[in-house]
Amino acid sequence: MKLSVVTAVYNRRATIEAAVESVRRQTYGDIEHIVQDGGSDDGTLDLLQSLSGPDMRLETGRDGGIYDAINRGIARATGDVIGLMHSDDLFGSETVLADVAAVMTKQNVDGVYGDLVYVSATDPSRVIRMWSSGDYHPDKLRRGWMPPHPTLYLRREVFERWGMYDTDFRIAADYEAMLRWLVKGQIRLAYIPKVMVRMRVGGESNRSLGRIIRKSSEDYRAIRRHGVGGIGTLAAKNFSKIGQFMKRDPSTP
Repeated sequence: MKLSVVTAVYNRRATIEAAVESVRRQTYGDIEHIVQDGGSDDGTLDLLQSLSGPDMRLETGRDGGIYDAINRGIARATGDVIGLMHSDDLFGSETVLADVAAVMTKQNVDGVYGDLVYVSATDPSRVIRMWSSGDYHPDKLRRGWMPPHPTLYLRREVFERWGMYDTDFRIAADYEAMLRWLVKGQIRLAYIPKVMVRMRVGGESNRSLGRIIRKSSEDYRAIRRHGVGGIGTLAAKNFSKIGQFMKRDPSTP
């Protein structure tokens, strides 16, 4: 089983090398790393070219934003199963992709997901929030539940049948896509109860009050589009984050 890891990047020279090396340290053997650069001009592209190898497929050029870049990367991927590694993120361990492949091989599912920790932007060993996602059940969608997007790996057929990311959603296209796959596609997911990704705080959706408001608006539009609730679902989705600050990464002492 071949796994494709897609990274969309634009001007992330400070973090992209760690993300690339995190993919390369994976113990699973059949991996391709699809890197979609948006025309970086801060040295990111030069660094990526210096890191190039047989496992990396790098393309650069202007795009319509992060979700357009991800879509382009997915379109170039040749793996049986496709997931993401954001340019600021790291895998939780060196066996994450081996775990993904094992579950996808043994179980009759369309995808897998796991847990995620938010870490300090300057010190990835320092945990800020712990997102223990738990098992999926359709009823959870009305309570604002979603799998942690950076941990989600899906069979190629999911994208081919149910589509990729809707770029009309500038911030919440991941949430809309996951609802579409789960509600319209009724895809089957397996939960891997371990930290799959360490995500640096300071993501695009939380950079300003305006973006937070826009994200909530887009989340609500996705909720209504897929018939999983209303304002109560949106509120539950946002309030669920509070408990994440009280949990502890089980991989740390």
